[in-house]
Amino acid sequence: MAGRDDDVAFSMPPPSYSNVVEGNMQVPAASSSNAPTFDANMNTLDEPIRTTVFRDLGAIGQKFFHVLIPRKSKTLLREWDLWGPLILCTFIAMMLQGDVLNSTDKSDTGGPEFAQIFLILTLGAVVVTLNSKLLGGNISFFQSVCILGYCLLPPALALIACRIFAVTLGTHLTVLFALRIVVTAVGFLWATWAALAFLGDTQQPNRKALALYPIFLFYLVISWLIMSQTG
Repeated sequence: MAGRDDDVAFSMPPPSYSNVVEGNMQVPAASSSNAPTFDANMNTLDEPIRTTVFRDLGAIGQKFFHVLIPRKSKTLLREWDLWGPLILCTFIAMMLQGDVLNSTDKSDTGGPEFAQIFLILTLGAVVVTLNSKLLGGNISFFQSVCILGYCLLPPALALIACRIFAVTLGTHLTVLFALRIVVTAVGFLWATWAALAFLGDTQQPNRKALALYPIFLFYLVISWLIMSQTG
């Protein structure tokens, strides 16, 4: 019996491997609709420097226009930059240091005065921005600095007007003082209005007053510096 079982065991046919697994083993390619597309116009590495400079200047001029005519626009929020704030802060600091440079006291230099004014402008914008962020503002840090910096344009224009009045009406002190107050007040209100137009909707309704009050103080201090330093 044992031998017969062995014969049966060894007489079993070998297993068949003829059944080959078939199928499409290729990974389907991503459809063209889901593939990322790149705009050739976004590549600015090969463009001339002149084109880049004029494009940036045009963008800065457009933001200045939005500040001069404030309206609810997302241009300053969407396409923010720090060129405008840097230009305006430097310009205001240089203009306000003129009285120190023209003073008879040679011990005073324009460097510290310029540094103090520039520091007030920049740190003021940073503090107001941090306050807005801590209160739950829904814009980024640099977006807020961009708006506060570009809204310095009306005080800068008021500073230019005060300088012109000081040169042309130097002997008429009463008229000069009245014009300085009026022009500086207009610049202050204009800057505050423009900043509120851009930043008003970025705060929660129940905290809007807490976020906008430091903006009011920021432009008030700058306007006071302009009026007091152009006498």
